[in-house]
Amino acid sequence: MSHNVLITGGSGYLGGDLLARMGAANLPPYGKLFASVRTAEQAEGVRQYGAQPLFFNLKDRSEIRTAVIDHEITVVYYLIDAVQHDPPLFFIEALAEVKKATGRTVHFLHTTGAKLFSSHADAPTDRLLLDTDPQLYDIQKAQSPKLSVAQEGVRTNCAVIEEAERYGVHGYVFVPCIVYGKSKGFGDPVSTLRQIYMIVRSAKALGRVYRVDSDRPEWPVCHILDNTTAYIALLRKILADENPSHGKNGYYLASPGSVAWDDLYDAVAAALVKRNIIADGSVALADDKILGDMGAALGVPKEMVPLQLGGKCTLTARRAREELGWKPVYSAEHVLEAADAEVEWILEHLKD
Repeated sequence: MSHNVLITGGSGYLGGDLLARMGAANLPPYGKLFASVRTAEQAEGVRQYGAQPLFFNLKDRSEIRTAVIDHEITVVYYLIDAVQHDPPLFFIEALAEVKKATGRTVHFLHTTGAKLFSSHADAPTDRLLLDTDPQLYDIQKAQSPKLSVAQEGVRTNCAVIEEAERYGVHGYVFVPCIVYGKSKGFGDPVSTLRQIYMIVRSAKALGRVYRVDSDRPEWPVCHILDNTTAYIALLRKILADENPSHGKNGYYLASPGSVAWDDLYDAVAAALVKRNIIADGSVALADDKILGDMGAALGVPKEMVPLQLGGKCTLTARRAREELGWKPVYSAEHVLEAADAEVEWILEHLKD
């Protein structure tokens, strides 16, 4: 019996790129490809990539159960919310029922974020934190973030691992970082949640680029093509029944390396000066008042600004390279070279 695959978030930045690239990925044979949708327009969008649209409430346990069981879905790519606790667990429960009925191995891939493995979430940053560390689950379980949104996100990551193990589902935690580049998907062309978008939006409103850290912290980065090829490399192993690492050994970061936030700020500032969006290309340290102004520009509380635009993350990619054969096309430094084009693209789609 072939695997039936469901991708949620297919109209988004990451999910749309995944859908768009799957057709040319030369994957092992599988059954049907489904994509969750909310509108008729989205349904048409996913059909162009050979996916069958499914209309159901992604937060409703009963509707999730019906969609997964009725279509005998055995692989779920969850790309819609890194924080909320219940919906991922609803999918895991439904997958367990499919396993019981069909005898197939079932898989749940949860998309989280590097912020939950960073200084913002009380993760260790005094050393490299490898995604292959056999203690990574225990490390995350012991984290005590101050921000409630980080608390919930960490709790959700751990619950995915725990509940998947309890129900006999192969669970994976995929960790996007600073992802940049144009998505090939039909939906969100920019993604208003991305960090570079936030830098541009804040600078445009305040007339200057500000940094939020007094030191020089680094953060992992990844071009969207390389992020998607890591998603696909994992799916390739699943479809080939090669039993990729899962559960407490199922953390996957796609990143060729890290860059300093200061270097990213400088590159964005130069691109904004070039286009006469700001007059001063030097980057200043935000004080408390500026943090409040930045929060107002971004539509978030002042306390959330550092979470969006800074912090230190030492999570380091090993598993995708070593176990999946993933080879990134772009170096970490490429994000700095691409910043000019990235700013141009963002400004074209900036809503305000």
